Amino acid sequence: MKNDQMLPGRRTLLRLTAGLGTAGVVRVIAADPAGTPFRPPALDRAGAAGPSPALRGAPPSYRLTPMTGDAPPRFRPAAPPVRTRPFEHLPEVGHAMVLSFDDGPDPHYTPRVLAVLREHDVRAMFFLCGEMADDHRDLVRAIADDGHTVGNHSWAHPLVTKLSRAGVRDELGRTSEVIEGLTGTPPVWYRAPYGAWNRDSFEIGAELGMEPMAWSVDTLDWTEPGADTIVRRVRQGAAPGAVVLSHDAGGDRSQSVAALRRYLPELLDHGYRITVPQRR
Repeated sequence: MKNDQMLPGRRTLLRLTAGLGTAGVVRVIAADPAGTPFRPPALDRAGAAGPSPALRGAPPSYRLTPMTGDAPPRFRPAAPPVRTRPFEHLPEVGHAMVLSFDDGPDPHYTPRVLAVLREHDVRAMFFLCGEMADDHRDLVRAIADDGHTVGNHSWAHPLVTKLSRAGVRDELGRTSEVIEGLTGTPPVWYRAPYGAWNRDSFEIGAELGMEPMAWSVDTLDWTEPGADTIVRRVRQGAAPGAVVLSHDAGGDRSQSVAALRRYLPELLDHGYRITVPQRR
């Protein structure tokens, strides 16, 4: 999104998405190559190991069949019934976590995020707005060239639940076309702006060959709460299968970059494997 401050209350719905969790498919996160039952604990405020609240009393994980199956990635209608919400729980994922960044690419902050990820040799997910991708094409290529997953975050970050089916299709379709044109591959993941999905969004995303992806740890970095607060939220939410939501565009994201520089090496030191989803 080009100007995050132009929409008052732009993020008011984000808090609602915490209950949505992460969306995905069978083998959403690559299986732990070691096949060990190790579950890294959450990190406390000082970065020390502590019990993970995310693991207490959690209901059994479950799996759903992908809406789009193994079909060519575009324009295959979803077979009913279509999902009505993203996943709340992930399958057993060992000690993997996912970092994700929304609203970019941005010429000031995306290169800094990429540099930190490159320094630690990890891959992340970038959910791009089509208008930003179209304006900063070299950055889209740089994200893809570094091996990161490029996802669809709509064209101009609207509240898609207020759009007609044609409007949803235009927002998602145009963005997928730009991403495919720049990377050679259409996106297979999408994230609804504000985390606001509805049936039209699920169906049209499936027709375009995409699976929905939400999150389980919201850093709320768009509020610019300070790098210390962002780091604390990631530490508290760290758990096997966690998907962290941050932003590399839409405002001043210097705090987000500073926090990433701190919490990423901590997660790695505590045994977390930073990875990206795999769709079979």
